[in-house]
Amino acid sequence: MPFVTIGGITLHHRRIEANGSARPIVFINSLGTDFRIWDQVLSILDGEMPLLVYDKRGHGLSDIGGIRSIDDHVDDLSALIDHFGLGKVVLCGLSVGGMIAQGLYARRPEIVEAMILCDTAHKIGTTESWNTRISIVERDGIEAIADGVMKVWFTPDFHVARAADLAGCRNMLTRQALPDYVGTCMAVRDADFTDSARRIAVPTLCIAGDQDGSTPPDLVRSLAGLIPGARFEIIRDAGHIPCVEQPEALTALIRNFIASLALGAETHG
Repeated sequence: MPFVTIGGITLHHRRIEANGSARPIVFINSLGTDFRIWDQVLSILDGEMPLLVYDKRGHGLSDIGGIRSIDDHVDDLSALIDHFGLGKVVLCGLSVGGMIAQGLYARRPEIVEAMILCDTAHKIGTTESWNTRISIVERDGIEAIADGVMKVWFTPDFHVARAADLAGCRNMLTRQALPDYVGTCMAVRDADFTDSARRIAVPTLCIAGDQDGSTPPDLVRSLAGLIPGARFEIIRDAGHIPCVEQPEALTALIRNFIASLALGAETHG
């Protein structure tokens, strides 16, 4: 069964094995989503390298349970990697998933081979903006913000051409567990990786959708500017969730980045 209980928390996950020596990639989903947002990326990469996706606590089919800081999500990710004995991994985090990746690196840099930080930043939003969102959803539910969230998640073209996919993603958002949706909002509100980003010493790729209304390209570019040697790429015709809107383009960047890691290892081997 694709469930594992670690430290009293049951996490829903999916593993894809592969031959060869490539490091496993661990994908970390964004606020208000579950690991199905990575389905098309995993389908393209299937067999090329080991892959692991999981639902963050309070999201998808994982347990609901007291999220109040990024450290809570980092605890779960760290324990999951240890549970499967993955050794060194490549982290691919989207939005808050990218903050969780930064948090894991800050705590355990020895297990991180490289990072792909997608539509994320060292600091996302303001205390005021997050408190406003928290107040609205606590009073009126996630449904009250859903249409606005869809506008920053996806481009206008996606809204017109892929109405069924849009409806499905909206359903995924509104059906998240309210307590941990709020808790993760608090976690993002209080997280600031500005200083620790400067100490990242592994290959890092920062990616932004060109029409991302949540973490705009200039914000993602500023994160890349903090990380020594980081690459920055923009995906055209994509909002905040390029793994759904432009999976082929995102996967091509991931594949190229992983190939560069292998080349670098050969060069320095």
